[in-house]
Amino acid sequence: MDMLSRLLSRFAISAGVFYTGRICGVHPFASDAHRGHLHLIQSGPVDLVDDHGHSRRIDAPSLIFMPRPERHSLIADESGGAKVLCATVQFGGGDNRNPISESLPAVVLVPLAELEGSSAVLELVAAEAFHDQPGANAAVDRLCEVLIIKLLRHCLRAGITHGGMLAGLSDPRLSKALAAVHGDPMQAWTLVALAREAGMSRARFAAHFHQVIGVTPADYLASWRISIAQKLLRGGRPIKQVCGESGYGSSSALTRAFIRKVGVPPTEWLRKLEADQPPVQDERPAEPTRH
Repeated sequence: MDMLSRLLSRFAISAGVFYTGRICGVHPFASDAHRGHLHLIQSGPVDLVDDHGHSRRIDAPSLIFMPRPERHSLIADESGGAKVLCATVQFGGGDNRNPISESLPAVVLVPLAELEGSSAVLELVAAEAFHDQPGANAAVDRLCEVLIIKLLRHCLRAGITHGGMLAGLSDPRLSKALAAVHGDPMQAWTLVALAREAGMSRARFAAHFHQVIGVTPADYLASWRISIAQKLLRGGRPIKQVCGESGYGSSSALTRAFIRKVGVPPTEWLRKLEADQPPVQDERPAEPTRH
């Protein structure tokens, strides 16, 4: 399994399209604790305004991806308007802290002409979104998830990362060490062993890892193991089984590591996650205000 596929098997994409059509005027989008946003600008122009009032003009058909919860607005001309598709995006079914979203800038803006292999998917999106067919909503959601995968590939190739895991996957040497950790997280990885996987000296590996990814190899390994434990806990696995599959020798060892990384014990984190799960999204952009 390739590295991106392995990553997405841990943090599966979940897209929920809630609007397709034409917008005019100003449309604000609120943030929540769990989801980012995807906007497919099929025709414009559109101005994207962030929570700090910074504005970007988008003239060409483009994909806007905001991987973390961010308040923002889309502004379209009141006479001609703009044709858009809007969706919420979540990775892994948990909270918004995950290695994918945290590795990306707050806004990823890519013209569709630069998104390799997207034309066929976009044709299917248009066919499903604007024709009343059985299962169309589910089909458009899945197609948007495919678009996000293509966008992540583009980010890896173009180096559009903000440190973290995706930056490591883009590095030819560090990606080998990350592949080893992801493929066998239960292994008692040492700095020497990971440096050997990367084909580097221990000192150069440690310095390069921290410079590119932003944390030490040991901290990265601990975070990856905790992410595995979180997925297993969400899936209903008992904590004793979670320990073995995430690389911890006992429940107490997992609990200590969990508290260091997350701030609370596993059972408390799971209760809070279940209590805070967002409701099913069923919304349209807010009524336009005058621009």
